[in-house]
Amino acid sequence: MNALVEVEAVRTDALFLSYVQRSQRPSPEIIREAVTDTVDRLGEDRCAELVAQEFGEHPDCALDRMLWARRAVRLAFL
Repeated sequence: MNALVEVEAVRTDALFLSYVQRSQRPSPEIIREAVTDTVDRLGEDRCAELVAQEFGEHPDCALDRMLWARRAVRLAFL
């Protein structure tokens, strides 16, 4: 995996796990802040572990949140 893809994956995981909700229609600034706060609090490896756990426990809603998180990260970190 190249470095850019890896960074995007970490950011997406962090947003997925953050307090930010899609219904809030968060601004790019809020998204960037939430990503930074989540990575600082949990660390990259723990983010990946918790995302995997969510997919195992709640696959029905995890996919939609992940798709939203990926799109939001791409827009916020252009």
